[in-house]
Amino acid sequence: MIKNTSLTGILVSSFFLSSTTWAQVDFKIQQLSSNLHVLYGQGGNIAISTGKDGIYLVDDQFAKLSEDIKKQISTLQQGAPEFVINTHHHGDHTGGNENFAQAGSHVIAHHNVFERLKAKHSEGSKYLPVVSFGKDLVLHFNDEHAHLWHFPHAHTDGDAVIFYKNANVVHMGDIFFNLNSLPFIDVDSGGSLDGVISAVRDTLERIDDDTKVIPGHGPVTDKSSLAQYLILLQKAKQLMLVAMKEHNTIEAVLNAKPLAALELSYSDWLPQERVTKLFYRSLAKQAGGS
Repeated sequence: MIKNTSLTGILVSSFFLSSTTWAQVDFKIQQLSSNLHVLYGQGGNIAISTGKDGIYLVDDQFAKLSEDIKKQISTLQQGAPEFVINTHHHGDHTGGNENFAQAGSHVIAHHNVFERLKAKHSEGSKYLPVVSFGKDLVLHFNDEHAHLWHFPHAHTDGDAVIFYKNANVVHMGDIFFNLNSLPFIDVDSGGSLDGVISAVRDTLERIDDDTKVIPGHGPVTDKSSLAQYLILLQKAKQLMLVAMKEHNTIEAVLNAKPLAALELSYSDWLPQERVTKLFYRSLAKQAGGS
């Protein structure tokens, strides 16, 4: 079920909006299982686990939204979250870390998320994870076994996908943009198009037709939609590689607009030209083959 209102309008066109828009956030909660919900707001989708052991979150959006997010959580269960898991380091997924930590939450993330948040906020900051992991970690909490799995060099170098065994749900963070669009490949933070493709392919092998898939942005969907997303990524990669073989410079590739054939949606903060540049940088070493 969806509490409060329908999902109309949940698609976020930008990660970074002006301060004048904070009061306009229309939060919505969707139930995925008896003790797992997703909260749509402004920024990355938040998963909320509730139960006899307490509460924990996956991602926490922006700092200015923390009090409103806490109010939304309280409609499901009273109390401060025991844990906050970060899928990666971007501010629309980790902005609330300090506020939740001060309320008693313990932040969990990949080692590279720790390092990137430390570089931004300094050693000892409440923004930083108190538990970090390498390849994987399992959280046994609320009669659930949540398996955190690191996918290297995907959206960033610190991406974690969370597989909820009993609920049969997966939270993919920004490896998956369910917005009829291509993802943001943060090349400057160790991301790569091939890494995203590999992560999506691997996730598809780990889930079944009944699995509910939480994207970083956009509505909850299923395995079929994720499979279509993989096809889209592969098409985009092939279009880029062909254009890069035909044109000698990034300027020429941009002018050729290879991704236009896909007829996708683009936001103001991630227009087609920026996606093309990021894909070009990610694929530059493969232009002669693959």
